[in-house]
Amino acid sequence: MLYLILQHVYFIIRRVYIILLTLPRDVNIIYSLSRAILGTKRMAATNTTLVSEFKKSVKRRPNAPCYYFQDETWTIKQIDEYSNKIARILQDDGFKKGDVLALMCENRPEYVGVWLGAAKLGVISALINTNLKKQPLVHSISTVKSKAIIVSALYYPEIEAIRESIPDVKLFLLDETKPDLPNLSDLMKTTPASEVKPSEPLQTSDSLLYIYTSGTTGLPKAAIMPNFKVLLGGQVGKHLLSLGSGDVIYNCLPMYHSAGGLIGTIPALILGSSIAIRTKFSASNYFRDCAKYKCNAGIYIGEMCRYLLASKESEADYSHQVVKMIGVGMRGDIWAKFVKRFHVQTIIEFYGATEGNANLVNMDNTEGAVGIIPTLLPTFLHPVAIIQFDLVENQPIRDPKTGLCIRCKYNQPGMIIGEIKQSDPSRHFYGYADKKESQKKILENVFKPGDKYFLSGDMMVMDELGYLYFKDRTGDTYRWKGENVSTMEVEATISKYLPYTEFTVYGVKVGDLDGRAGMIAIVDTSNQVDLKLLVQGLDANLPAYARPLFVRIMKAIEMTGTFKIKKIQLQNEGFDPSQISDDLYVRQGSEFVRMTPNTYEKIMNGEIKM
Repeated sequence: MLYLILQHVYFIIRRVYIILLTLPRDVNIIYSLSRAILGTKRMAATNTTLVSEFKKSVKRRPNAPCYYFQDETWTIKQIDEYSNKIARILQDDGFKKGDVLALMCENRPEYVGVWLGAAKLGVISALINTNLKKQPLVHSISTVKSKAIIVSALYYPEIEAIRESIPDVKLFLLDETKPDLPNLSDLMKTTPASEVKPSEPLQTSDSLLYIYTSGTTGLPKAAIMPNFKVLLGGQVGKHLLSLGSGDVIYNCLPMYHSAGGLIGTIPALILGSSIAIRTKFSASNYFRDCAKYKCNAGIYIGEMCRYLLASKESEADYSHQVVKMIGVGMRGDIWAKFVKRFHVQTIIEFYGATEGNANLVNMDNTEGAVGIIPTLLPTFLHPVAIIQFDLVENQPIRDPKTGLCIRCKYNQPGMIIGEIKQSDPSRHFYGYADKKESQKKILENVFKPGDKYFLSGDMMVMDELGYLYFKDRTGDTYRWKGENVSTMEVEATISKYLPYTEFTVYGVKVGDLDGRAGMIAIVDTSNQVDLKLLVQGLDANLPAYARPLFVRIMKAIEMTGTFKIKKIQLQNEGFDPSQISDDLYVRQGSEFVRMTPNTYEKIMNGEIKM
């Protein structure tokens, strides 16, 4: 009895100590977050939209630099005039509020100008992943009922290849002349740059963009990004990420993703920042570009940071002015090395699914942490939680007596979820354009009957100081080369080349590389699988990051009692030939070759690049 009393007293003392220890940090977080949320709610109350906020920027600083690109400087006024012309061209073509325009283009100022012009009419822009081709591309365009697509010359061949599959979708070329297609560059020469009025008044609740995410299953899904959510992101950028007037931000992340497309564009439109844009990431040019444009901030994803560290050391490592980096996926094992080599004072790591509301930010440079939950707040006030989760059955573990979910203890891995309150715009779950898919992401009866939470699909742990650390993704998605890969999408392609064959796709760890590489386990008892044909099919239908790099030929694939493949077991077994008796193959060049212990060692120590 005395032991229990002492244990309880120790727990209370320890809890008070932790709260006092983290109090300055937590007060700062709560204050900054409250300012961001209250600022956005005030905007909602006055029916503010991104367009109305942008118009204020135009009036305040029309000649201020907005975007730097190559040797060009686009001012706020130039972006305004460009977007006005886009709006008029679309309006003359019959576009009105609520219509959808697909956009497939590389990073450049015109990218923002196009979707901003559409936004001035209340037209929703669907930002198409430029890696897509064939069926996934058709799906992305048609699932949101796009009325037209604007495509740059670089990606026109992919659209040309699927034109018969989207006969009702009008095609505009951004910068290339074709006899039978309208060309925006030519149309804009005779289009006035005066402001255009939308067919209906714009509202804070209006959808602004569709940003695609694979979620955890299936083909790409169009996450709804209303004005409110984008404005909330702007407020978070201002109050938690410390972005604002005077910042010059370097962005080489793809603008079809939320990091590059929102953090890498919005601050220049409404916060007074300037943004230097590069078409695509280059490790050798990242900090050279930062020096060229006098950037003081950069945006990253974890895999990119590893490439930067692997690049050859040069004077560019320290000749830049970057003092803060903002992004997702900075691994704890490279954090200190990155800061030391590139002399970056502050790393602001954040977490948040594009479609979700379980958002976190690490503001105090704690290595490896993706976010912080204030320890002084009782759990019932936390908007996010980590619950126990069965990775085999892919569902939450519930208390057998109450039927409710169980919170994880400190340092216990679990699924992170975000509370949904449709009455509170900051806790709203907007979901996908496909309502059925949205429903799959909602978890009900979590901590009390009738409550609802967003199911992230991400496993995390939280320590007693309130720091959260990312562990892994669940379900049918893994991440490779900075992209989410849907196993169902990959399996749909493989099934065309392995008909009547049992197989499964999953991600495996490759040494200390970020994410997981794709691997196929195939049941083949009679040596009939044609790996050459499989390679051809993968290359013809999938982007490079989605093509599996490993193959395992098996006699049978083990399943659970509910006939679910035990992918976790396959993932854990990996591709080590000394541990697996099955035949293993690795992708090298344009073919799969047999995996040997020597090949395995070269992959693990980095001699063979994956």
